[in-house]
Amino acid sequence: MPFSEELSTLTAHPSPLVRRFMSLLEPVDDARLEAMAQESRRLTRLHFGRTIRLFAPIYLSNECINNCKYCGFSRDNPIIRTTLTVDEVVQEARYLYGLGLRSILLVAGEHPKFVSDGYMQECLDALHSFIPSLGLEIGPLPDDRYAEIVHHGAEQLAVYQETYNREVYETLHTAGMKKNFNWRLDCPERAYQGGFRRIQIGALFGLSPWRREAMALAAHLDYLQKHCWKSALSVAFPRMRPYAGNYEYEPDPELMLDDRHLSSLWPPCASASPG
Repeated sequence: MPFSEELSTLTAHPSPLVRRFMSLLEPVDDARLEAMAQESRRLTRLHFGRTIRLFAPIYLSNECINNCKYCGFSRDNPIIRTTLTVDEVVQEARYLYGLGLRSILLVAGEHPKFVSDGYMQECLDALHSFIPSLGLEIGPLPDDRYAEIVHHGAEQLAVYQETYNREVYETLHTAGMKKNFNWRLDCPERAYQGGFRRIQIGALFGLSPWRREAMALAAHLDYLQKHCWKSALSVAFPRMRPYAGNYEYEPDPELMLDDRHLSSLWPPCASASPG
């Protein structure tokens, strides 16, 4: 049973691990927050040492068929659209390689004409000979397309649900494939079936109450650890911030994730067991 069919149950009746995670997000004073941060630091160094995995994004295209009220790439936003040629992608990647980066994330809007029909495969074919770790952040695809993408050299997929609140999701996504909540929510499982070695999920904090989003995100990760355990799983914490091109969405200050609350998310996540 895919996670989209389990979401309501797993958030209404969270597992013991998710309940423990949520207890760490309860309001605390500064002294307690600092103690949590120090414990997080200790456990992180115990499991991972003094290491940081760095990657750099290359934005391939801002063409998109979706309308997402908070996104500057939205199709109805009157901006200049462009898609890099494969040669331009290689040029960007070689520049990043010269800076010492060996992990690249290819990012694009969702458009079947500009970033499908072999374009992504051509980019991967041109890069995998000198970039050892290639990831994607693109619109969701069917299982067989993921297997094809992996065959061309991709090893990592990043897909963010944006919000786990169905009602808010429907309000914010008004056109395009991204309107389909379940199709996006089950994307990590399809990527796993397609053979991706690394899968990253996340919520866009600021669209809905952040603690509820954090619980749903934790429930999703808990589910994937049980069903997609052969892949390395990671979590990102993108959050709404002021940006250019915000043409439809009016941020709600009550929903914004401030620096202090963001720091409270890090200790419990960093303290999770590796893998």
